[in-house]
Amino acid sequence: MTYHGGAIMPTANIKAVFWGTSWPADSKNDPKITGLDSFYTGFSKSNYARTSDEYTGSNGQVGATTAYQGHVIDNSAATGIQGGNNANAVLTEVCNNITADLGGNGYYPVYTDQKRGNAGFCAWHSQGTCRGVTVQFAFFFNLDGDAGCDPQDTTTGHPQGLAALANVSAHELSEARSDPGTPGAWYDASGQENGDKCAWTFNVPAVTFSDGNKWKVQGEWSNAAYNTTAAYPNRSGQKGCLDGH
Repeated sequence: MTYHGGAIMPTANIKAVFWGTSWPADSKNDPKITGLDSFYTGFSKSNYARTSDEYTGSNGQVGATTAYQGHVIDNSAATGIQGGNNANAVLTEVCNNITADLGGNGYYPVYTDQKRGNAGFCAWHSQGTCRGVTVQFAFFFNLDGDAGCDPQDTTTGHPQGLAALANVSAHELSEARSDPGTPGAWYDASGQENGDKCAWTFNVPAVTFSDGNKWKVQGEWSNAAYNTTAAYPNRSGQKGCLDGH
């Protein structure tokens, strides 16, 4: 990947949004909500987070420390997302649920209860502004029973839908940190970001996060590892993927 002059995210102050009528009012009763709370808590200072800390931008360097601010549940219908392609609708949902600026490094993953249908992607990330403040956000379908977005986790004990969301959450957060938005920071000549270049490749059955919990998550591209061949190959055979196991 090469640098394109933009900013990176030195840290990420994360707040998850669970949007849709199917999410329970009491989050303790939903394994996906409690599981993703754990995922984002353990991501900080993990070796997996460190797979992206080589990348620098106009505002500094990606660090391994992130901060999880918890989640909000919005039980209104997740409408207007048009098969997951309407970034403006997702940004509006984010802005409606932000009560304070998270230091200018806010990252808001939005988890809906909508199935993927015919969409050719599992999730995505983007950038926008809420009341004049730049925010990073991401969109996720309900991936329960979705074979096309299933990492086939057979070792951690996580329910399939949670395992699928955790894997694509790792992908989108890593990309947001190294290539958050216009004019862009790190991507290759084909426009692929660090998550794209190692998508759906797994070096070990599970990676241990800083809180001790294990997740089956894809690797992330490392220029430094590729230059020393100290990594495992992506689907094109390029040895540049790290998972911090």
